[in-house]
Amino acid sequence: MTPEQKRINDDFVKHWHEVLPRKYGMIEKFNHIYPVRNAPRQFKTTLEIGAGLAEHLAYERLTEEQESNYTALELRANMVLAIKQRFPHINTIEGDCQKRLDFVDGYFDRILAIHVLEHLPDLPSAIIEAHRLCNKIKGVFSVVIPCEGGFAYGLARRISAQRIFEKRYKQSYKWFIEREHINKPKEIMEELRKYFKIIDQSYFPLPIPYIFCNLCIGLTLVPK
Repeated sequence: MTPEQKRINDDFVKHWHEVLPRKYGMIEKFNHIYPVRNAPRQFKTTLEIGAGLAEHLAYERLTEEQESNYTALELRANMVLAIKQRFPHINTIEGDCQKRLDFVDGYFDRILAIHVLEHLPDLPSAIIEAHRLCNKIKGVFSVVIPCEGGFAYGLARRISAQRIFEKRYKQSYKWFIEREHINKPKEIMEELRKYFKIIDQSYFPLPIPYIFCNLCIGLTLVPK
């Protein structure tokens, strides 16, 4: 990317995280309620990769101990700063989930990846690291991904994110989304199945397992 594209990229990702809860609340509720509904019965430690602005925390009902053991991992410095200002009591780290993180094996009882895996150039490495960090006895990996490539998702994007991007920056959305959403649902699930077992899946908004007519997929997995 050029320096200007990098600036736009960072700015729009942050802006979209601010806009989504206000304008597209039904999708946002699914994105965040699904992992909460499928959380382990008892857990202490949570890692949220690609935490954005940590907006997911608004949907959690954590005990004081669970909150103090909540780690938000975010790649973008501008969003890390925003998380630290908004939630100074959680552990916020600037880092890359595709690289080895400074935690011992099996440290986390719960790992969250809410609209993250579709963005990753090195998806296999991220899944391997999630597997290393996930508690092998009681750990759960909660994933939400978009139905990228599907008709309904493509249509919804044209009237939402694409419209907002092109109005804000007066340029084509194409270069942005082509480098952002690089992994399709089938590819993601194939990689996940190498290291995890899917124990629950849910499609939104229609409760039928077809990508073309849905917007998002929620997955609950346990390590193999």
